[in-house]
Amino acid sequence: MSATEAMNTNAAAAPESTPQVGRVPGVRIVGTGSALPSRTVTNDDLAQIVDTSDEWISTRTGIRSRRYCDREQGESELTLARDAARRALEASGHTADEVGICLVASFTPAAATPSTACLLQRELGLAEDTLCLDVNAACAGFVYALYVAASLLEHTPQPLALVVGAEELSRVMDFSDRSTCVLFGDGAGAAVLERAADAPALTATWGSRGNDEALFAPGVGSVDEAGEPRPSYLTMDGRAVFRFATEVLPKCTSEVLQAAGVDASDVDRFVFHQANKRIVDVAVRKLGLDPARCAGNIDHTGNTSAASVPILLDELVRTGALVTPARVVMAGFGAGLTWASCLVEVASS
Repeated sequence: MSATEAMNTNAAAAPESTPQVGRVPGVRIVGTGSALPSRTVTNDDLAQIVDTSDEWISTRTGIRSRRYCDREQGESELTLARDAARRALEASGHTADEVGICLVASFTPAAATPSTACLLQRELGLAEDTLCLDVNAACAGFVYALYVAASLLEHTPQPLALVVGAEELSRVMDFSDRSTCVLFGDGAGAAVLERAADAPALTATWGSRGNDEALFAPGVGSVDEAGEPRPSYLTMDGRAVFRFATEVLPKCTSEVLQAAGVDASDVDRFVFHQANKRIVDVAVRKLGLDPARCAGNIDHTGNTSAASVPILLDELVRTGALVTPARVVMAGFGAGLTWASCLVEVASS
């Protein structure tokens, strides 16, 4: 069965239901940060090792370059997460002892255990009573983690939650497969959530559709049906993913606006997962949005999975393209299959 057929079968087995909606009052983002590796890999660089070209990649995806970790320099998913988190804390004007929750969204951690979140607790010097865990919802992971952190923040004595999206996708790329290796890059982004009585609610919607054919990356030690070892490369059915993404991205964006009782014109910025510029363009047209309020950064980052949304958010804040306080809609979609969106206030520290 093809991935597309599997998606149709799964959809038939799990009919569409009323959107799940979560609202957490009194939560806002008060600091952002990001970290990209030192090694820039252009489309021309990839054309030296796989049958592709800058024109082929850029016209189909909008990507011109991406960053890879330089392992000889000690760069990794963890070091990127650490640097992004430190920058977010610094931008927030708060200190590590005010953090009660540390969540890391990733599907490329260096180890199955311990979690990246626990190692990040050590790196940042967070208190031992900090709730630390990883969230794996692939490219929707950061938005999932934001809602989880906001919900948990209601029940912790400390007023802050640290939410990080971090990926080292260059570790799981098959560099003989031009349909996937040209798409992805490494990076990390972070946000500091603050519980505050005067903050508006964080509103979120989400969904999942079990599918292990459209996007799949086996774990370490995984074997196939015959018991043979499988390489831990990410595989993807590009057409199936495109169909899925152009369906759920506008859908979950509309759902979160409706759930929050907010018109699209009242949103300052839409921060969409940077999977492929064509996917975002289709969603923007379906939603009738001003493309200027949905601009991305995939041209120089590639698809960084769970790190994509927070990297773009931080870039907008740092460059002044997002003037705070601001209403922001974030939306992600990816393997699982998963999708999620949220409306949240991004404020100055």
